[in-house]
Amino acid sequence: MLATSPQFKENARRAMADPGLQKALTTAKGAFLQRRAAAVGRLPEFERLREIGRDIKNHAIANLDFYLETYATNVERAGGKVHWCSTPDEARAAVLKICRDAGARTVTKGKSMISEELGINDHLERHSIAPIETDLGEYIIQLRKETPSHIIAPAFHLNREDWEESFRQMHTDLPKDRVFHERRDLLTEARSRLRGKFLAADVGITGANFLIAETGSSVIVTNEGNGDLTQTLPRVHIALASIEKCVPTLEDATSLLRLLARSATGQDFSVYTTFSTGVRREGDLDGPQEYHVVLIDGGRSDMIGTEFQDMLRCIRCAACMNHCPVYGATGGHAYGWVYPGPMGAVLTPSLIGVEKSGHLPNASTFCGRCESVCPVKIPLPNLMRHWREREFERHLRPGALRTNLDIWAWFAKRPGLYRAATRLAIGTLGLFGRNKGAFRKLPLAGGWTEGRDLPVPQGGTFMAQYKKRQRAEALRR
Repeated sequence: MLATSPQFKENARRAMADPGLQKALTTAKGAFLQRRAAAVGRLPEFERLREIGRDIKNHAIANLDFYLETYATNVERAGGKVHWCSTPDEARAAVLKICRDAGARTVTKGKSMISEELGINDHLERHSIAPIETDLGEYIIQLRKETPSHIIAPAFHLNREDWEESFRQMHTDLPKDRVFHERRDLLTEARSRLRGKFLAADVGITGANFLIAETGSSVIVTNEGNGDLTQTLPRVHIALASIEKCVPTLEDATSLLRLLARSATGQDFSVYTTFSTGVRREGDLDGPQEYHVVLIDGGRSDMIGTEFQDMLRCIRCAACMNHCPVYGATGGHAYGWVYPGPMGAVLTPSLIGVEKSGHLPNASTFCGRCESVCPVKIPLPNLMRHWREREFERHLRPGALRTNLDIWAWFAKRPGLYRAATRLAIGTLGLFGRNKGAFRKLPLAGGWTEGRDLPVPQGGTFMAQYKKRQRAEALRR
């Protein structure tokens, strides 16, 4: 996927003018919010569990080298193989080699955002290997040649009529006039297409929600069961995972799982929570003959020890974007890369550089809802502020903005002059805004008044009103 984040403003304008997208965002978002609130309400210890989750991830990141080595040792003890990859190029090469060594012509895939980050599908297709997405949402967007717009609901941007239209266009051997009475009919049709693919695949690729150092296991959560079929039916299973997914113990993983489903989909637990450890053993009814874990750094180790280290706690639940007013208005594709919403506004600059994604940390109202719902208490607004500082320091922001900030800073360093200037500005706005209530157009404030009214100031400046109130309270005493 190309990094097109610098076009966020243009993307956002198009998204907000798209009636189909706006309908989909309105419909889908409400369900996520209600279900999460209900699930959290059923668990009195949820806030304490958030602290536990935060501490687990902090400890794992602080000792990541040790736990990754422990994990790799236990994977190999169970008959698997770990491929250490510093860059996306190395990871793509490792996946391709495994597939070629297996003689693979087709590969089934479970939903995996790290595979989107790596561009695995395009890479395999360029080398004559057909990747087949098996998650229902991923399946439909693969048919439409689109990218995910959400990290747990990849087709978040589509309405039911979009699904029906795509199925009619792509499944041409079925009657064109067939009727989809309910959503289950779409699922049934997709299942009929995918069943043979599961059986024929030479390699299965999944992501990993967690890697457990203690046991050498990878963990995936799904609600469709496609992940289980992807990793148990083919001869070869590849688990793709970034290094921060490693946690110390099985108990740590289960604690985080209690947070994950509640924060993501409002479930106590996902329908399928699957632990995979090594290759098929004697007496096992199913499982792969080869088990490979492709571990990707991709810039994450550079975040350790910086102000952005907290971002490595993320467990990819999407609660931040489900509650974000900016994401709710624009959808995920406006963000231009793999990870949208508040978590993407922090993670994307860390992975591809603030030069390519500087608009994203600015795509926030700083309302704080993302931090308040994050299951591992990542201070997302504060991290976005850090990226804004970096952007300013590197002179990446527009010249006019820098000039305006310099003018403001000059006045702010001179309190007497600052108070006089603000009194003059408030007085002038109050004079010109008499009987108006609000300004709909205002010179030098077009960015504000283009989308909203600017109320006419009532009374004096904040400091003047504050001092007036202090004097009144002193007199009352």
